[in-house]
Amino acid sequence: MLDLNDKSILITGGTGSLGKHLTKNILNRFPNVKRLVIYSRDEQKQFEMAQEFPKSKHDGIRYFIGDVRDYDRLKRAMQGIDYVIHAAAMKHVPIAEYNPDECVKTNIHGAQNVIDACLETGVSNVVALSTDKACAPINLYGATKLASDKLFVAANNIRGQQKIKFSVVRYGNVMGSNGSVIPFFMKKKKEGVLPITDANMTRFNISLQGGVDMVLHAMETAWGGEIFVPKIPSYKITEVAKAVGPDCKQEIIGIRPGEKVHEEMITSSDSFTTYDLGKYYVILPQLPNFNLQEYIETNKAVLVEQGFQYNSGENTEWVNAEELRALIKEHLYPDFTA
Repeated sequence: MLDLNDKSILITGGTGSLGKHLTKNILNRFPNVKRLVIYSRDEQKQFEMAQEFPKSKHDGIRYFIGDVRDYDRLKRAMQGIDYVIHAAAMKHVPIAEYNPDECVKTNIHGAQNVIDACLETGVSNVVALSTDKACAPINLYGATKLASDKLFVAANNIRGQQKIKFSVVRYGNVMGSNGSVIPFFMKKKKEGVLPITDANMTRFNISLQGGVDMVLHAMETAWGGEIFVPKIPSYKITEVAKAVGPDCKQEIIGIRPGEKVHEEMITSSDSFTTYDLGKYYVILPQLPNFNLQEYIETNKAVLVEQGFQYNSGENTEWVNAEELRALIKEHLYPDFTA
């Protein structure tokens, strides 16, 4: 059982949607956490978050201005840290396409800086957040996150005698996160028109709480080198539009640069090392540095069929407009009415 009481945790990109929800969960579930360091580069977001989670009420919380591009700053911030959750990234697909060098610096070089700083400071457990776009990437953001995933998986090979473990969690569209479709539609519905990129577009749906639970699951169960993938439902983008603005006109505007019609999280090429864990799938390294048979027996892992793939368009579980409306009310906007 994961116990973060008397432990020190650092979250890179901690002022983002998931970082804030992780903070809320950690402080509520582990009231005696030693330190919770929020590491990010946006001073305004840190200022706002400090109003929500003040030091006066949460003795262990710390706000640390810094960029994952800055290795020395990372190393300073990680002194005495036990667990690291790496959530910092450049995430907007069109912006990354236009500013590729900046995306590479943050998502790839930043990932390596996190790894090196963790190895140098005695961190024991690292969970990196990935994205569906890292699976068979067609845009620069996805390509940089695939490279990041590879770096974190391979970091287990250079840990030497240290007991540190590096793992990755990969999931799709987080419901209500910054820049996601539901808050965007909520603003646009006032105009009476909701822009739809493609009428056939589908996405996976995971709540912020689901994302948090997955990170904590990886922190508790990882052996080192896994990419965890959740089993979650899909929705059609047109159903989201119906849920948010049933009386709004849906206007097809075309797919943006680097965008997919369906989200992918496991390709058929991954099937040879993908296992079913029940609530999650896990993609293991081709050459794990642990006993594979022991892992299978301990986790009751079942190898998926060769050729298995997992994408939002071919999913077996779906949510419709009515169900989405209920989820929006439950998780995002309690006073929401369509």
